[in-house]
Amino acid sequence: MIRALWTASSGMNAQQTNIDIISNNLANVNTVGFKKSRAQFQDLLYQTIRAAGTTTAQGNMNPSGLQIGHGVRMISSSKSYGQGDVIQTGNALDLMIEGDGFFQVMLPDGNIGYTRDGNFKVDGEGRIVNNDGYVLQPEIWVPENATEIIIGTDGTVSVRIAGEQDPQEIGMIELVRFLNPEGLVNIGRNIVLPSNASGEPQYGTAGLDGFGNITQGFLEMSNVKVVEEMVNLIVAQRAYEVNSKAIQAADEMLQTANNLRR
Repeated sequence: MIRALWTASSGMNAQQTNIDIISNNLANVNTVGFKKSRAQFQDLLYQTIRAAGTTTAQGNMNPSGLQIGHGVRMISSSKSYGQGDVIQTGNALDLMIEGDGFFQVMLPDGNIGYTRDGNFKVDGEGRIVNNDGYVLQPEIWVPENATEIIIGTDGTVSVRIAGEQDPQEIGMIELVRFLNPEGLVNIGRNIVLPSNASGEPQYGTAGLDGFGNITQGFLEMSNVKVVEEMVNLIVAQRAYEVNSKAIQAADEMLQTANNLRR
């Protein structure tokens, strides 16, 4: 019964963390480029009372053993990189990746960050930047006399110059992908960084070699499904309650044992 208290408490702790993850998903339901997380669990150490396959004193073999588990723990939270919902904005620098790939931005510390958030702007120097002012890589400069920005599905960036008939190409948006995107490290601000688990970044052109196309005037929203998350929330809450009932039952059994009289 003492073991039951600790086992059930591990279940309550795991479900509490599970609810924290679900809450973060729901909080970011309208975040551009956000990818939902999913909790993954693992059972803990087992105490072997009787091993399967051992021979008894009568020479018989035990067909099954007796093992008692010690609860559960959360082993990881993995990101789901499925495509999110699409909204049309009509803004020239709102970009969406249809398929695999990330945009590259230069972080203040000089490192490159990766994002699915394609909500870009032009800063005072004419560079294409994200909402935090991080410069899109490779750098693309928009001329002051540009009247229109045109971005092709392959990432080619062109502008129309006042007084000129044909568009002028000014740069190319390069995409990046990873062998294991679930190994990427989230640092907030819709940005992820590579790790040993994600593998090295692979560079390529949109629409080629498995990279997604770039669509201008659209944004990829969060891939969080509210109904799905609400169901997960109910399941986690009920699992939390069941574990609390197990603690209560173990406590009542201990109380009964303590009240025994000779």
